[in-house]
Amino acid sequence: MSPDAHFGTTLADYSGTIPALLDRAVRRDPDGVWVRTDDVELTFAQVGARVAAAAANFAAAGVGHGDLVLVTARTTPDYLIGWLALAHLGAVTVPVNPASSGAELAGLIRQVDPVLVITDAGLEAQVRAAVEDGGRAGAFLRIEDLLSGQPEPGMLAGSVSRVGPDDLAVLIPTSGTTGRSKLVMQTHRAYAMAAEGFPFWMELDASDRLMTSLPLFHINAPIYSVLGSLACGAGLVLLPRFSASGFIDAARRHGATEFNAIGAMLEILMRQPERADDAGNPLRLCYTGPAPERARQEEMERRFGIRIVVGYALSESPYGLIWPRGTRPFGTLGAVRQHPYLGTINYAKVLGDDDAELAAGETGELLLRNPVLTRGYLGMPQETAAVLTSDGWLRTGDLVTVNADGTYTFVGRRKEVLRRRGENLSPLEVEEVLDSHPAVLESAVVPVASELSEDEIKAFVVAAPGAEVDFAELRAYAAQRLSAFKVPRFWQLIEELPRTPTARLAKHRLPARHQEQEWDAGQPR
Repeated sequence: MSPDAHFGTTLADYSGTIPALLDRAVRRDPDGVWVRTDDVELTFAQVGARVAAAAANFAAAGVGHGDLVLVTARTTPDYLIGWLALAHLGAVTVPVNPASSGAELAGLIRQVDPVLVITDAGLEAQVRAAVEDGGRAGAFLRIEDLLSGQPEPGMLAGSVSRVGPDDLAVLIPTSGTTGRSKLVMQTHRAYAMAAEGFPFWMELDASDRLMTSLPLFHINAPIYSVLGSLACGAGLVLLPRFSASGFIDAARRHGATEFNAIGAMLEILMRQPERADDAGNPLRLCYTGPAPERARQEEMERRFGIRIVVGYALSESPYGLIWPRGTRPFGTLGAVRQHPYLGTINYAKVLGDDDAELAAGETGELLLRNPVLTRGYLGMPQETAAVLTSDGWLRTGDLVTVNADGTYTFVGRRKEVLRRRGENLSPLEVEEVLDSHPAVLESAVVPVASELSEDEIKAFVVAAPGAEVDFAELRAYAAQRLSAFKVPRFWQLIEELPRTPTARLAKHRLPARHQEQEWDAGQPR
């Protein structure tokens, strides 16, 4: 434990919160630059002072402890300061994708009934209309107005709020759902403990600069990049969005040493035109998951001069799995991650269909138990009971294989496992093979209607830039690498795969019926 840690050394007296993380960082290195963008640099003390001023403005607007505040969240310093100010007051932030439609936003407003809805000037017209449609016309404010005032340097230091670790901090709307959103309830304890863990798991310190282009309305960027950098005193680089063509240059421009990748980010970077100076950048670490194929991962690492660390977590638990420090268990999600000084607090087990615990070599659903599990989904007791067991375990819904060395290999989502010709198959396994073909940028494998009682398999394929996809050749390529029952019968070219706001594949938005333009491998060409 570092000498300036003050949160307590046992789980029983743990007192970590989001405001405490910021207060500690301000006192430790007030003049150190924390936030960097192409337009601004802010020190820890400057952020602390602005957060204190914003918190006073929020309070004047009627926001108090436990109040729900809905915020359309862009990846900007203004949003970051507003979020930290709400956390300082003990208010509960409901972060929303700024690209949400007016109808989606109005529906969420009706569901949450927030005391305040906050956006920025660029989104004002759309959000104001949604607020009125949602029946909260008097609850609208712009973040620019709430950040007004004259912050005084050192204003926050020593003024930690009365927020407790078990207070709610954020309601995370789950992505890819229809109807009412599942709002994941997460506490200050979850955010603070994950923030303290991330630098330890990734071997980061105050000399590092964490760069994120990921959305601040989900969990990865706020909990690992933003608060993780606060916890270890590192710098934070905010990019407004992910741009494959400019990502490495942004790292050079800002001196970034670490970034987190989700979805197809790494593969998209790899498909950019290769440059002789690709490895000539300050980056040294990347956190991602699931694991790429070993040969592909090593190719990525050589090209960009980085070391990739693979991990696994979810909105319902920021403590999951990660490659243990000093190890390289390729192809796995790693072992159970622990807190740097609280000892063993996180546990995992894998259950079969009969809920019996499985041994090494067997595949079943991953369950987690730790102090930072979600309390459940706001106002949804049935959905909560489906994922939280009576004895304190979280059912993740993800299938993994238990390995003899204590690591776990990802197989797929429990709901996505398909049955064909009497066998179970994981779409992920098929997608990994298809994605390894040089003509394929990415793919999605889904079940489709069959004249038989079981699924038929269809592959949606996005061509790599400048490539042409020959489905007969691609099918033969897959057949050389997969069992016959895993090879798709139906194939369709698509310009891009649909994604959720957090860049996860949204398979439910792919065409559900057979299309005229698809190729049926079971019929003559």
